[in-house]
Amino acid sequence: MRRPGHASTGRWFAVGNLPLPTNRSAAALPSPSLQNYTQKPEPTARRRGLVVAGKLLVTGLTLGLLYHSVYADGATAQAWRQLLSSTLSGSGRGPVLAALALVPVNWGLEAWKWWRLARHLEPVSFRRCFRAVLVGLTLGFVTPNRVGDYAGRIIELKSRRLDALGAVFLGRYCQLVATVVAGTAGLLYFLLTFYLPGYPSAGLGLVVATGLLNAGVILPLYRSRLLLTALTVVRPLRRFRRFLAVMPTYPTRALHVILALSGLRYAVFCLQFGLLLLAYGATPPVGPGLAAIAGTFLLKSLVPSLNALADVGVRELSATHLFGLLREPALPVLSASLSLWVINIALPSAAGLLFVLRLKVFRKKAGAPAPESV
Repeated sequence: MRRPGHASTGRWFAVGNLPLPTNRSAAALPSPSLQNYTQKPEPTARRRGLVVAGKLLVTGLTLGLLYHSVYADGATAQAWRQLLSSTLSGSGRGPVLAALALVPVNWGLEAWKWWRLARHLEPVSFRRCFRAVLVGLTLGFVTPNRVGDYAGRIIELKSRRLDALGAVFLGRYCQLVATVVAGTAGLLYFLLTFYLPGYPSAGLGLVVATGLLNAGVILPLYRSRLLLTALTVVRPLRRFRRFLAVMPTYPTRALHVILALSGLRYAVFCLQFGLLLLAYGATPPVGPGLAAIAGTFLLKSLVPSLNALADVGVRELSATHLFGLLREPALPVLSASLSLWVINIALPSAAGLLFVLRLKVFRKKAGAPAPESV
């Protein structure tokens, strides 16, 4: 419709009672101001409220589980009191203090392992990796099969969080390799010694099967493309392929280092268990005792759990059975196993709450992150 009383080379169209230009006349009018919905305060406040509620929920669940496992549960509370008594009275003080001193070494090795994995994705400091490990430990304490460990480590990264899922899986898989290799050797000792002493052919077949099993566990670590191909073939597992696509990008040398750190951390676990056994008065022979410890860790790893508290029953049942074959009394073994869980899982999970409350879940998008000092 032509605007009355004005000559114009352009055409005008009316929208309601307001005429709008279509070409050269449009330059004479100011552009309308658009609302920036991403800067509205309501979604930001809502998001912050959800983050605070999530942190409080994790804190409440962690404290509740810690109270139930350390104080309300009779067996664990008794073991905790015996541990304090042994530390304060002098009998067993040295082994208990040595086991406690190895706790930061244990989680320091895990942080070192995560630092080697995470720096492949982005520049990251060892301090931030150590914090991520503690946050992941706390979140894993209250989640099924400790899946919160993934979230705790991924949140601490600034970019490539999807690839970080594969990095966390790679680190846990290396730890599983160390557990399976040592644990199958330990269980093989008990099977050959106590169950198949008069069956040499069956024993030989069991040795061969153990070797093949260990080779099958190690192979996907160094031939991760085969693992990705298998995930492509199996339809229900295809959705996991994109999360693990980062695994083949790690060089062989890096895998050697990660596997070596996993082995060192496994050795620290075993040493702590042995020290606590000594503190409570259990004195099995060194070789069979290490076999029982390794078998206990393997049986615990094979059973999925609802949370870290559910691991306690599996570990104690395995430990008392294997050490019972060595004619060790059940009470010192049970106390040592429960104390190992308290000092390595319960106490660090409580310490990780300090970092959970200060955690930045959402980060502002920016350019390439600046390298951090290591």
